[in-house]
This record gives sequence, C-alpha cells and structure tokens, in this order.
Amino acid sequence: MAWQQSPSPPAANSPPPPAPTTVISLDEDLLREIFLRLPSLPSLVRAALSCRTFLSAVRSSPAFRRSFREAHLPPLLGLFFDPEVPSIPAFAPLRRRSDPDLAAAVRGADFFLTRLPADDDTFPGWAIEGCCDGNVLLQNFSLEQLAVYNPLTRALDLIPVPPDKIFEGARGDAKYLGCYILSSEEGGEPLRLVYTCHDKSRARAAIFSSESREWQIFPWSEAVTPLPEDEHWLKVGTMVNGFVYWIHTNEAYILVLNTATLHFSQMDLPPTLVARDLIFRVGETKDGKPCIVCPIDFELFVWVRGAEDDGIERWIFDQRFPLETIVEVTESTLVEHGDLKVVATIGGFVYFSTMETFLDGHNPSWFMSLCMETGELATLFQRRFDGHPHPYIMAWPPCLIDNQVHPQLEGA
Repeated sequence: MAWQQSPSPPAANSPPPPAPTTVISLDEDLLREIFLRLPSLPSLVRAALSCRTFLSAVRSSPAFRRSFREAHLPPLLGLFFDPEVPSIPAFAPLRRRSDPDLAAAVRGADFFLTRLPADDDTFPGWAIEGCCDGNVLLQNFSLEQLAVYNPLTRALDLIPVPPDKIFEGARGDAKYLGCYILSSEEGGEPLRLVYTCHDKSRARAAIFSSESREWQIFPWSEAVTPLPEDEHWLKVGTMVNGFVYWIHTNEAYILVLNTATLHFSQMDLPPTLVARDLIFRVGETKDGKPCIVCPIDFELFVWVRGAEDDGIERWIFDQRFPLETIVEVTESTLVEHGDLKVVATIGGFVYFSTMETFLDGHNPSWFMSLCMETGELATLFQRRFDGHPHPYIMAWPPCLIDNQVHPQLEGA
C-alpha cells in the first residue's frame, strides 16, 4: 500500500477565512448610496420590497427620501381622460419599453378604478376633480359623495359632500367651484380636502379632515371688484403649493385662495395677457413657484410669480419655447396640428397637446411634455382629445415611509 502523507495541521495563529460579503450584509448607509443610483422611483420600490433589510434602509431615513426626490423626478404614469358626462374616466398609460419597472407599476395599478361604488353599473357617475400625491379625487353628484382613491395602493376613502349650509347666505345662486386635495409632504398625515363655491361676487370654502370626518365651513369672502357680469365668472382652478388660482373669464385678474388661512384675494394678470383672447393656465415650476404658461402661435410663453428689485410681487416674464419643430416628431404640418393647448404645468413640466381632434373629431391629437428647465420636448402618445385630461404622477409610496419618530435618524 502506498504511503500517503497527511496534510499538516494549520498554524495556530492563522486567521479564519473571511466570511463572504453579500448585499444584505452591507450597512444601511452604503445601501442607500446604491439605491440613489437606481434609475427611477418604480425601480426603488421594486428593490426596497425585495427584502426587509432593503426596506428598512429606505424607510428609516427622511434624508434619503429628500435626496432621492432631488435626484429623480416623480414619474408620469399616464393621463386620465374625464368624459363630459360623469362616468368612469379612461386612462392612457405612458409606454416606455426602456423602463420595465415603470411598465410594471402601470400594469399592477387599478387605473380602471374598480373599487369605486355605484348605484348603476352601466352609469357609475364619477367625475375627476384632480390628481394629487398619487391620489385621484373624484365626485359623484348623484351619490353626493367624494372619493379619494390611490390606484397603486387601492386605498379608498369615501367622503360625503359638504352640507347645504355651505350655500346659505349666497347673493343670487350659489354654484360649485371646485374641490382639491391639500398636499402633504409625507404619507400618514390626515387627509384634508378644500371644497369651494361662489355666488355672483364672492367665494366660500369648507375644509374636511379625516381625523374629525367633518366639514368646517368658513365665511363668505369679500365681494370682488369689479363685480362680475356673468354668473359663471371663474374658470377651472389650479392648486399650486397651498394656493388655489382661478382665472376670471372676462376681467384681468385671478382669484386666489390661501388654503392655510382660507383667505381669498385678487391677483393681476401679466399685462401681455390682458384683453387678449388666449387660453392659459396657472401651474407650478420645479421649485413650486406659481407660473403661467400660454401657447401663442406654436410657442409657449412662461411667466413666473416673483419679486423684482422693488420687492413687489408680480408676474415676471421668464422664457419662451418655440415649438415649430414638433412637425419633425409628428411628421405633420402646423396647419394639421391647428394649435396648442396646455393641459397642466406640474413640477416644471408643461403637459400640452395639439388640437387635431378639435378640428375633426375623428382625428387623434398629439400629447407631449416640455421640461422648462432643460427645454427638452418629449412625445407621450397620440390619442383623441375626448375628455378633460388629468396627468397622473406617481407619488412616494406610503409603504416606503416609517411614520415612527427616530430622532437619531433624522439626519441619516
């Protein structure tokens, strides 16, 4: 038998072999540095929900949430189209094959709004009031209900409309003006809505809180000047950073509601827009300032609210964006496009469309977006303009927020 030499015993002082390094063994600070390099919010959600270690790293750091939001714009998932007659709104998703996680978020959401109640399945009777913080605000006039629904989480809150007391004391007929979600920085805060109405010269607001489940009705405002001649004297309002702006249909001013103080005031229009038959809307810049975007002859003109050297706040002309080049993208002519219509301006992005459908109801319009910071133009999709469009932007998911207070992590 051949003699075999047994291996020599290990030296007494040799260190044990190092343990293999895995992703899960990384500390939370390093994990967060990795997560900051993910391409989008849907990618972060997918990664964070893959294991408890990743989820804890994301949830426990308010500073990480701020950094991620600064580095990644909240993604547009698509547009709701609210028909003229209350029904169930249609949803047109944004298709981006280059971002499979965004596509997965769209596929997994309930954009058919199947959880909304209805007395009649063939005529549900819901109309969209707006989208905010990932929620869709809807109203059903026959059920006298409001609904706040998150299609991604399927969280639904049904709220009765304010009592008829809100219309008491009106001068002439009181009319519904609009309802808005009061935005919150973090999830888990009580849901708050502001409901508004107007009479022939004044406006009024009521506030709902999910804590009390009751409406608090505030007094009528002072009468505006000059007195309106038309009973429908205000256009559809826009919420921007805690203020609601309604453009007057005929006069050169905007009615403004401060939702913190519930005080109504009047604001002048930019002089260029006075006494001109133009369609424009108030929106918000990337840093939350109110702005006005107005299309004129295939150019977008932008005014931003701010103070000049004299310290007085006014509308300041900011920039213009020539858009004749859209014909290169759409392979159409400006005559075929007809004109441009601004849908909304949110977070520094202008969402707008061409107007083929308005020229011929069978023709689709082009829906596009423009980044006001870079001037980058993006094509969203082509579709008939057959309803009131509402961009739906993904918000930071509640599942990625730890609502417990951790003082030692506030700066982490």
